Amino acid sequence: MSARVYLVMPTYNEAENIERTVRAVAETLDIEIPGEYRLLVVDDNSPDGTGEIADRLARALDAVEVLHRTAKNGLGQAYVAGFTRALEAGAELVVEMDADFSHDPRHLPELLAGAADADLVLGSRYVPGGAVANWGLLRRLVSRGGCLYARWILGVSVNDLTGGFKCIRREVLESIEIGSLRAEGYVFQIEVTYRAIRAGFRVLEVPIVFVDRTAGTSKMSWRIALEAFGLVLRLRRTAGRTSGRDRIREPIREAVKMSADDGRDHPTARG
Repeated sequence: MSARVYLVMPTYNEAENIERTVRAVAETLDIEIPGEYRLLVVDDNSPDGTGEIADRLARALDAVEVLHRTAKNGLGQAYVAGFTRALEAGAELVVEMDADFSHDPRHLPELLAGAADADLVLGSRYVPGGAVANWGLLRRLVSRGGCLYARWILGVSVNDLTGGFKCIRREVLESIEIGSLRAEGYVFQIEVTYRAIRAGFRVLEVPIVFVDRTAGTSKMSWRIALEAFGLVLRLRRTAGRTSGRDRIREPIREAVKMSADDGRDHPTARG
């Protein structure tokens, strides 16, 4: 089925989270853009029954559909499969988000609104008004350090390069040739954003509050972190250094400031 907005949600062993997340997303978007969206769950043959729960939700909720993959082939390729389905269905905007409720659906209207002025909208933990809740010190250091490292190596001004809560215009996905994306794990997020900047698209960061999962198991590992460090260097070598400050135009940076001011009073931003 076709829709103006496709939300792509990869899953692997998220049986404890998938129903709550899908229903909350559907409730939010039914109010924000009724009848204009599809929610695509991309399940990597989860042994805990996540795919079966998603199928049940698809039967109960008209806007939900499920793409079953036969094996766990990585977050990056799950997103590529979901993006491909969305483009084939005629989506103008593609949203990506996690299935564990760490990305709060209440931020979806802000991401969609940002797409009126930008080609790629990033839900950012590291702009004023953004925050991370319930992470230990080590996880905070790894995440923040990874963003700063990628920003320095690639020479871009984006604050949150590793976040997975995005709204992407169709033209961006077509231009960056998603079929050629090979990164796995969270470095996939760096590659998508960097390619978009290199192609001259407008990037906007809006503040979000990221809350660590309360159920299920995180997919983050040291292997994934090391992959990110290696691929960032490869991106730098193959694409050449570019200044994100030349690509992210002044009105977009001003929009970040205004969005951040609006979000400072949210109670969980202090978490």
